[in-house]
Formats: sequence, C-alpha cells, structure tokens
Amino acid sequence: MRIGIAGTGSMARALGARWARAGHDVLVGGRDTDRAAALAERIGARAGTLRDAARHGRDAVLLAVPYAAAVGVAAGLGDTVRGRTLIDCTNPVAPGFLLETGGGPSAAERIAAAVPAASVVKGFNLCHESVWSLTPPVFGGRPLAVPLCGDDAAALATVRGLVRDLGCEPVNGGGLHRAGLLEATAAFLIGLWVGEGADAQAIAPPLEYAGVGAS
Repeated sequence: MRIGIAGTGSMARALGARWARAGHDVLVGGRDTDRAAALAERIGARAGTLRDAARHGRDAVLLAVPYAAAVGVAAGLGDTVRGRTLIDCTNPVAPGFLLETGGGPSAAERIAAAVPAASVVKGFNLCHESVWSLTPPVFGGRPLAVPLCGDDAAALATVRGLVRDLGCEPVNGGGLHRAGLLEATAAFLIGLWVGEGADAQAIAPPLEYAGVGAS
C-alpha cells in the first residue's frame, strides 16, 4: 500500500516503522521538513510536506499530530485527501484525564467535518506508542485487539489490513458516531494507567465470563 503519514511525532515513528517494515510504501510529511526527513531516514520511508503525505497516501493517510492541531492540519490537507482513507489516532485528553471535546462531537467527527471528502477511521488510540513498536504486540499469547470506528466499508477494510500487518486483531467498533466512546475509553484507561498505576487490562473479564448471551 501507499501510506502517507501526516506528522513526525512518536505515533508517526512507531506505526510508520512497522508499516515500512511490512513492505508498504510510506512517506512522512511534516511542517518541519528537516524533521520529516530525519524520521523518514530512521524508519525507511520517504519524506515531504504534510500535503505530500496526503498526496502519497493513495491507500491511507495517518493523521499523527496532537489533537490540538489535528482539525487544523486535516483542514489544511484540503482536496488532497479526497476519496482517501484518513486514520485518526488522536486522543483529546485534557488535564484530569477528561475529554477536551466535552459533550460535543468527538475528535474524529470534528476531523471528518473538516475534510468531508475523506473517509475517516478512528483507531490506534488506546495504546502508548511503545506498544506499537512491539513485534508483535502479543500479551499472554493473545494478540492486541484494535477497535476501529468508521462509516466507509472500503476504508475500514484497508485499516483492518494495516492492523493485521502489526500482528494485531481488528475489532469492529461501529460507525464514526461511536468514536466518542472510543476516545472516552482512552481517557479513562490513561487515567487508570498514569493516575492510579492500575493494570487496566484486569478490569474486564474474559469473554466467556462476560455474560454474553446469558439469560
């Protein structure tokens, strides 16, 4: 696949490196083109501007910038992402592990509104970047599950493939209207991990004990 990465931070590095290693044609773009070039050289990708990343990402574009900049960056990509799959991995987490988006539209919905010509998929937002660098992210013999929210079947199929390239398992999280639940889950889990030092994975029972289908 041809993948564009808009951003030069830790998520761009972790996911971009894994996808480049999987054989995808990756181009990293940033406002600071020198920084983009340095990251691209490190992970085995090409480099350019943010719009170069959008143009290159014929199959998918990863929006890997802080949430505070995400809507503006997405809007700035403009028509270059028309018909493209735009992956939103941002977390709108405010101090106190609350959502910056409050009770309003989710971050993913705001990004989608800024670039209505693209198909936005929410995902990769529940884990620290160090997890995505693991080869593969398997814990106790169980591959990491990655929930995805989106409305476009083709875009979701593309992102599911990219999830599997990391050695993970994609999970259907529903339409983009459910992305706010995924973002709230991230805020809650980060609060448990960072604020309490809790093993957040231990808060949910295995599926066979979850009462699914119980009368």
